Amino acid sequence: MPISFNRILLTAWTVLLLAGAAQAQLNESDTLKFQLRSTLSGNYQKGNVEMLTLRSRLDAVWALSGNFVFKTQNSTLYQSFFGRKADNDLFSRNYLYYKPRNRVYPYAIAYLSTNFRRKVDIRYFAGAGATVQVLRSKHNQLKLSANAVYEQSDFAANTFNDSRYNGSSNIRLWRASAFVMGSSWLFHRRLRFFYDAFWQPALSRRSNYRTQLDLGLEAPLWKGLSLNALYTRTHENVVPLSTQTTDSILTFGLSYAFSRKN
Repeated sequence: MPISFNRILLTAWTVLLLAGAAQAQLNESDTLKFQLRSTLSGNYQKGNVEMLTLRSRLDAVWALSGNFVFKTQNSTLYQSFFGRKADNDLFSRNYLYYKPRNRVYPYAIAYLSTNFRRKVDIRYFAGAGATVQVLRSKHNQLKLSANAVYEQSDFAANTFNDSRYNGSSNIRLWRASAFVMGSSWLFHRRLRFFYDAFWQPALSRRSNYRTQLDLGLEAPLWKGLSLNALYTRTHENVVPLSTQTTDSILTFGLSYAFSRKN
């Protein structure tokens, strides 16, 4: 069947708006007083395929009085297919850093999340850790980080692929975390490649772990507006029965960034 101009236009518009909510991380080690990055994207189809996708993200970094810097990263995802909800998720990551311009600096961490597909009604954890700036230059950045956190997850299920946790919808445990994050500017700062990954095992049971990998590209367009693409792969080794342990998604989108020196 011939491809019409309207279909080409619709496809291009969908690619631009398609859930590109995750961005390169704002850098808490910068000397800026305030940094902001936001994204709102979505996709809607009706007819032979009925689908609605809405994604949003808001990241901010504040340099507080003294030597403290606060960073918050907040994202939401809603999806439905033929009127049936497939995702309705919230993910809020919050950090308080002390002297983040040093080569090594400590931080406190607090996360809050929900995950409809993996039947997580609410999950939160808090703890502390430290970051090492391995590489920091005009064009390249590389950081390593580790922390220890106490986590509680409330599920809409009480049977899991690991029978040790069966009989309760609540899992509480201590976890260790190892992070790597970085970015590089390419082609005379016309394209930015960024990445981050973490491994988070339970201290009480090595088989209870989760991993995540983000790989992305970002191309500045005009005055804080950028086009980006991101590949994300998540794995959670302990999940409710009938739930997949691994999810992958490739997204494209637009983002807007703002910063203030004083």
